[in-house]
Amino acid sequence: MFLNPIEILSINIGKPQLVPYKNKEVVTGINKQSTDAALFLSWENFEGDGQADLVHHGGREKAVCVYPFEHYAYWVNELKQPMVYGAFGENLTIRGLVETEVCIGDQFELGEAIVEVSQPRQPCFKLSVKYDRPDMPLKVQESGYTGFYFRVVQEGHVAKTDILKRVLRHPHGITVAYANRIMHQEKDNVAGIRKLLEVQELSVSWRATFVKRLEGQETDTRERLTGTTPNTTSNPTSGGAAD
Repeated sequence: MFLNPIEILSINIGKPQLVPYKNKEVVTGINKQSTDAALFLSWENFEGDGQADLVHHGGREKAVCVYPFEHYAYWVNELKQPMVYGAFGENLTIRGLVETEVCIGDQFELGEAIVEVSQPRQPCFKLSVKYDRPDMPLKVQESGYTGFYFRVVQEGHVAKTDILKRVLRHPHGITVAYANRIMHQEKDNVAGIRKLLEVQELSVSWRATFVKRLEGQETDTRERLTGTTPNTTSNPTSGGAAD
């Protein structure tokens, strides 16, 4: 009934820190380090982890950021540099599950915890900060290699030696890859939007974006992708649009 367990290659955590960017300093939690310690996963994050922009990152619906290791080779070739676990600011680097194989609302055992897929990860300009590539967030978005977020259904301790095991496949079967396509490429696909809105487990922020789109309003993504607000030319300490 369920797929084989997915391998946890690394658990990555880190607190926000100041880093230089465009002759200014940016507060970001994207620079996470791999740990071998067993960590408690609460409703909002792993112990020892933190986000700089709590409006657009973290919180209950985005407690755990997940990224498939299968995509690392693509980015090594694209960026012409080696990459270590946590390269995309993810909390979990996994192998054996990619965006085309996981659905919004799927539930997994993660050590002692139970987690649920809430939405794809929407890349923000902090990836530009990390790699000194202004086009990096858009490249991640257009590639579809975004990763995804878990909300926590049951708290518990998690170790790298644990497995990630799917215990519930959502009956609607709306994959993370499909959600990405409707959000970023097929913006006028009303049927697709309505299909996504039928999934009650879809995050509040993505739901709000889709509802606005049905009303003829489109979210301005400049802040998320570039760190600038619509009324400014430079504001790198700002967060992004709904992540």
